[in-house]
Amino acid sequence: MVQPYRHEPLTDFTVEANRDAFLVALKKVESELGRDYPLVIGGERIMTEDKITSINPANKAEVVGRVAKANQELAERAMKAADEAFRTWSRTSPEARADILFRAAAIVRRRKHEFSAWLVKEAGKPWREADADTAEAIDFMEYYGRQMLKLKDGIPVESRPGETNRFFYIPLGVGVVISPWNFPFAIMAGTTVASLVTGNTVLLKPASATPVVAYKFVEVLEEAGLPAGVLNYIPGSGAEVGDYLVDHPRTRFISFTGSRDVGIRIYERAAKVHPGQIWLKRVIAEMGGKDAIVVDKEADLELAAQSIVASAFGFSGQKCSACSRAIIVEDVYDQVLSRVVELTKQLNVGDPAEQATFMGPVIDQNAYNKIMEYIEIGKQEGRLMTGGEGDDAKGFFIQPTVFADVDPNARIMQEEIFGPVVAFAKARDFDHALEIANNTEYGLTGAVISRNRANLEKARQEFHVGNLYFNRGCTGAIVGYQPFGGFNMSGTDSKAGGPDYLLLHMQAKTVSEMF
Repeated sequence: MVQPYRHEPLTDFTVEANRDAFLVALKKVESELGRDYPLVIGGERIMTEDKITSINPANKAEVVGRVAKANQELAERAMKAADEAFRTWSRTSPEARADILFRAAAIVRRRKHEFSAWLVKEAGKPWREADADTAEAIDFMEYYGRQMLKLKDGIPVESRPGETNRFFYIPLGVGVVISPWNFPFAIMAGTTVASLVTGNTVLLKPASATPVVAYKFVEVLEEAGLPAGVLNYIPGSGAEVGDYLVDHPRTRFISFTGSRDVGIRIYERAAKVHPGQIWLKRVIAEMGGKDAIVVDKEADLELAAQSIVASAFGFSGQKCSACSRAIIVEDVYDQVLSRVVELTKQLNVGDPAEQATFMGPVIDQNAYNKIMEYIEIGKQEGRLMTGGEGDDAKGFFIQPTVFADVDPNARIMQEEIFGPVVAFAKARDFDHALEIANNTEYGLTGAVISRNRANLEKARQEFHVGNLYFNRGCTGAIVGYQPFGGFNMSGTDSKAGGPDYLLLHMQAKTVSEMF
C-alpha cells in the first residue's frame, strides 16, 4: 500500500552527523569532477566530439564535467527512439509507471547529500539551497506517482439506463522537456517524471550550464527500471537542437522552464503546424517573474525585513519567485529599509561548498555581466544602499544589492534581473501598494506582510499572482502544499506540484457503450 504523501524534510545542518555526511558527499563528488558524459538515446550511450563543458561558477577553473552535445541528426534519432518506445510505454500500467517514480525517489533519498553536493559544484548552490532542491526533486517523484494512481481510472460520469459511460485519460505522445539551470535537479526531475508517469516518452534537453546532474538523474531512472527509449538525454544548443525539436511534427508537447523571451519564442514556434503534423502541440511554460513583497503599516517589521532579505538573496536571487521589488507603505518605509540594509550587510557571500556561506555566485559570465549592467542602471534610477559590487576574477560573485526610492515604472522595478538585486518603492497606503505590485507584465509570486485582516482579504482578491503568501517570504513553494505557477508573462499557470498538473500531459477520452 502506498503511504500518504508527505514532503521530504529538509536537512538540519546544526546536527554534527548531518554536517559530516554532507562533507563526505562533497569529497565524493570532488573526486568525480572532470569526467565525460555521453548522450543516452534509445538506451545507447553515444559520445560526440563536440562537448558542453560544465564549470563550477564559484571557481571557473574547476570543470564539473564534459557532456556530449547533440546535433540535429542525433535529435532525430532520439525522436525516433522515443516514438517507438511510446507504443509500449503508453500501454504500461499506471501502477508500474508510478512504481518507477517511487523507486527512483528511494534511490535519490539514499544518495541525497551526493546529489546536493553536485548542485553545490555545478549550480553554485549553498548547502541549504542545494538540500532544498534535492528534497523538492524527491517530492515531485513521490507526489506525481500518487497523483497518477488517483487519475488512472479516470473520473466518474453519469450513465443512463442501458448505457455505460467512461471518462478517462490517455497519454499525449513524445514530449520535449527543456529544463532550467536554476533548479537543475528539482524542476528537471519534476517536469521529466510528470511526463513519464502519464505514459509519455521524453526527449530531455537540460540547461547547458547544468547538464551533469541531469545525467545523474537519467542513471537513477534507469536503475529504477525505466525501459530504454522512454527517456532520451540530449543536451545541445537551443538554436540547433531546441528549435528542431519544438518544430518537429512528431513532438506532441513541450514542457519549458526558463526566460520570458525564450518561452514566447517556443510558444510561437509550437503554434505552427508542420507537414505531417496531425495535432496542435501543447505548451507547458513557466517563464519567470518580477515578484513583490508588500509591507503594510500594520505589520511585523522584523518579519518583513527578514522575509525580504531571504526572498531577495536566497540562491543569489536566481529564482523566478525571488523578491526583486519591496513595496512599503510610507508610514514604515524607513524602518523596513534600514533593517533590510542592516541584515543584508550581515550576509556571508562566498564559496557555496562552505557551510557558513549564505550566498554563492551567479551562474555564469553572461549572468554576471547582465546583473552588473542592471546595477549600473539602478544607480541612475534609485539610491544605492548597500552592495553594487562584483568580482568575477575566480568565480561570478556579486554582492547583495539594495536600491531605495525607486519609481514603480523604473527598469529595475519592471524588468527581470535574475540576480541579487532588490528595489524599494514607497506607497502612500495599502491600496497604492497593491497598485504598484500589480504594475508589471508578470504575475508569479507575491507576499503581503500585514496584521490587518481586511487588507489581507483585499490582497487575496486583488493581488494578481499565481502564488500569494501572507506573512512570509515569496519563495519556497512546497510540492503538494503550494502548487506553483503564474499568470500573464509568467507562463501558462501550470501549477507544478498541484493536483491538476498531470492532466496537462494527458488527453481525456470518453467511451460510451450501449447494452
